[in-house]
Amino acid sequence: MDQFKKDIHILVVDDDPGIRETMCEYIQNAGYISHYAASAEEAIELINDNTFQIVITDILLPGMGGLELTDKIKRHKDADVIVMTGYSGDYSYEEAINIGASDFVIKPVRLEELLLRVKRVLKERQLTRERIRMMERLQELAITDGLTKLYNSRSFYSQLELEVDRFNRYRHPLSLLLLDIDHFKDYNDTYGHLEGDKTLVRFSQIIKSCLRANDSAYRYGGEEFTVILPETGGEEARTVAQRIRASLEAEKFKPAPGKEVTITISIGVTQYHPQEELSTFIQRADKAMYLSKENGRNRVSILYVDPPLEAQVQP
Repeated sequence: MDQFKKDIHILVVDDDPGIRETMCEYIQNAGYISHYAASAEEAIELINDNTFQIVITDILLPGMGGLELTDKIKRHKDADVIVMTGYSGDYSYEEAINIGASDFVIKPVRLEELLLRVKRVLKERQLTRERIRMMERLQELAITDGLTKLYNSRSFYSQLELEVDRFNRYRHPLSLLLLDIDHFKDYNDTYGHLEGDKTLVRFSQIIKSCLRANDSAYRYGGEEFTVILPETGGEEARTVAQRIRASLEAEKFKPAPGKEVTITISIGVTQYHPQEELSTFIQRADKAMYLSKENGRNRVSILYVDPPLEAQVQP
């Protein structure tokens, strides 16, 4: 907790030098780092140049008032605000909270009570951040494969729909790769699933290293992967596929002491055809991948939809 306190900066804004200095001293003695400002304008300058977790401000200030200061802080900064007032009849708790304040205290403020409110606001702040981190983590888990950290098949279908919509608007080419590791079941049976998982992780890294920023890779299932290539025609997609295939073939795996193994992959390539169904697009990539399997594996095959239907297989 002591280290936590050392990272907390609290700004007191009050035009009464006695009040702000007394508060700052009390906050400092409690283990936090305290600062003060005599006006909202001075506070804004400090806030723009520094990071504060909490701002404690009087409502009545010379120039800009405390509620306007609170509004500006909540709109532009990541800080909680505790509002003070000695005029409880003129300003309500609801008014301060509605404008974004985290708490509201009446002057004269008991310093012990103020410290308790600071601690409560800090605790709520911490809990909020933990909830945000948890939600971000849950969202990440929902769209990514836990082992390879690539996007999962659910994300694949969603993204492919978006890319097809983009194709229909702008008519930029769109290509798809379907990849399947050759003889992966035999590898798992021989060396165990742990070594197989290591291979999947490494292959996922190889795929990502071969892609551009706007390309995306997915674990489709088991040892199958897909890659969406926006603004990419079939021939350019085939070049990307060959780069992935060659990179994996060049990698040496060591699943057992003194054992060095080369792993290969079969890849199907196709380009989207206007107005076709997503399922047809994916099935054509799948057929191209099986052509690679049937022709000896460790190769890239491309299927075109434009008549006449053409298949090209490259080792």
